[in-house]
Amino acid sequence: MSGDISPDEAAGTVGAPRAVPIDQWDMAAQLAYWGFHQQRRMDYMRYAYLQLGSDADAEEAVDLTFDQVMDRWLGMLQMENLEGYAWTILKRRIIDMHRKRRRRPELMETAAFEAALAGHPEDPYDTLTDTIALYAAVAALSERQRDAILLHYGMGFTAAEAAVLMGNEEATVRSQLRTGRQRLATLLKLPSPEHPDGKNRS
Repeated sequence: MSGDISPDEAAGTVGAPRAVPIDQWDMAAQLAYWGFHQQRRMDYMRYAYLQLGSDADAEEAVDLTFDQVMDRWLGMLQMENLEGYAWTILKRRIIDMHRKRRRRPELMETAAFEAALAGHPEDPYDTLTDTIALYAAVAALSERQRDAILLHYGMGFTAAEAAVLMGNEEATVRSQLRTGRQRLATLLKLPSPEHPDGKNRS
């Protein structure tokens, strides 16, 4: 099940009922929310930073994400794909930050991704000197391919870990990594990867 939500849902609908304050939730719901917050905040911060290139912008986007998650938490607890719903909220808040700073919502417009790639010296994408070409190629991928590539190469997640974060199936993320890597190889005129399975190599 997809975590996609409509723009109105992600932005908050004018005239919607006021959310129940967290101190009025039952203890189980409070503990579940704070557990989710603790588990996901750092991952969300890292992802937002790689997209925005600014600690302040990343923190603002993530804070706004958790504000909205808190407002919707009681309903989210009934959802089949809570992780996917929260992930979609985060991505929309990142787009909002691009617009707020009058930047185009394009991936890889800072050196953050380049720095993150330093942990994969054996991969042909990591040794590219023309980083502008790399950014342009990644930006040409589909949104889901970009997410998979960013989470794997930029944050070191396995396909399984990325799938949990995005509220997706592991097989789907492996497919996105495979097709994303093949597309990058074509765009960058690199040899096609032999084992694009999304597994971290050590």
